[in-house]
Amino acid sequence: MRLSCGGKVLSVAHNWYVPARLTPEMNRILDSTDTPFGRVAASLRFTRQPLADPRARLPACPPGTILAHRARLLLAGGQPLSLLVECYTRGNLSAR
Repeated sequence: MRLSCGGKVLSVAHNWYVPARLTPEMNRILDSTDTPFGRVAASLRFTRQPLADPRARLPACPPGTILAHRARLLLAGGQPLSLLVECYTRGNLSAR
């Protein structure tokens, strides 16, 4: 998924999740809309566990990445829900 503003790509996100740990309605929304995963799954009250140094170069990120996050989303009982990689681009540094 890409987040853009004024034609500039600000971030690219990759999210691998376990559909069986979401409700059927959550899966339907994710399959049929561009609603962000975090918004769809917010009612599950997951927590975010960072897995990498944000300054590290992550293979899933495109050229021009200036900051990256890799994290695991966990359900209340500690069960993994998702693995995500967020890549923030140079577009964030440009004058508006």
